[in-house]
Amino acid sequence: MSPTTLKRETTLVIESDHTVVSRVVVRAPNWLGDAVLALPAMAALRAHFASAEMTVAASPAVAALLKEPSDVRPDHVLILPEKPKAAARAIRDGAFELGILFPNSFGSAWMLKRAGVPQRWGIARDARGWLLSRRSAIGRQGGHHADYYRNLVRGFGIPCDDGPPTLGVSTASRAEAVALLERAGVTPETRLVGVAPGAAYGQAKQWPPARMAEVIARLIRDRDVTCVIVGAVHDRAASREIESWLRAHAPDARAKVVDLVGRTDLGALAGLASMCRVFVSNDSGAMHVAAALGRPVVALFGPTDERVTRPLGRGDVLTSDVFCRPCHLRDCPIDHRCMKRITVETVFAAVSRHLAFSGSQVAS
Repeated sequence: MSPTTLKRETTLVIESDHTVVSRVVVRAPNWLGDAVLALPAMAALRAHFASAEMTVAASPAVAALLKEPSDVRPDHVLILPEKPKAAARAIRDGAFELGILFPNSFGSAWMLKRAGVPQRWGIARDARGWLLSRRSAIGRQGGHHADYYRNLVRGFGIPCDDGPPTLGVSTASRAEAVALLERAGVTPETRLVGVAPGAAYGQAKQWPPARMAEVIARLIRDRDVTCVIVGAVHDRAASREIESWLRAHAPDARAKVVDLVGRTDLGALAGLASMCRVFVSNDSGAMHVAAALGRPVVALFGPTDERVTRPLGRGDVLTSDVFCRPCHLRDCPIDHRCMKRITVETVFAAVSRHLAFSGSQVAS
């Protein structure tokens, strides 16, 4: 047998055997928005390794989301400890035969190596190719970030459809969301608009909170809604600015604003977003959660590129046509024109259109 034939037959054995591994670990992306956008690719892995026990290993920041209903249907969600040695030990305890990496970092590949996972699949970047037993033939990249994850999986010869990320809400998460609203004197039947005024990647991604407050006040007065403000602990500065503006300029609207920033876990966030008629957000993880839940999203984009990270689903992406965007800077070195040129009237009109449409659906 020639060396060429031997190499070809060995490859075929590897290709055929990997579908019957019994224990697979999928290392999920570390950011909330990325984890949502990776759902179709992870669902493709679930379908491909249908007979395997599949664990999704994730950072505490995104693990709870992966416990909500989706086509990924993991058998287990492993919350990785923050310290690398402890994370490697947790994966070693799973006795996995195959690990598939969504993060591109050297550290994520090294973690599988030191955990003794014999098959390690991923993209050969960040000088980690030697740590991988199989490299994704991902090819030239471009387009939406969800396609990046789809192509990662396709690069292993695994089919993945082009559908948008879809997410459900567990009974427990919805109950938690309902309890939060009821403690604020709001029933689930209330016409809710979700508002996510923060963003994890620097203040440049944030529409001015005073403008968000003005939209909130107009929606409450003119569209008879209750606005629920959501976000992580680091978004409290933005929510406080909204509260200050309302106190000074629209005190009558404050009774119909529920500020839950820093008070929800990911399950409750999903539960709340699922009950909103419309969701208004900067480019953030919460935006992608709402879109995956099927909610119409009004998304405001400034320094980031909507062609890459826009929400996939119903809604509007609002931008301003300025020469300097997308710059991807955390802080604007000039006058933040990419966000400031998005007007209150534009956002209010977009939200109103979706409220009218959702109202007609409810009426029918």
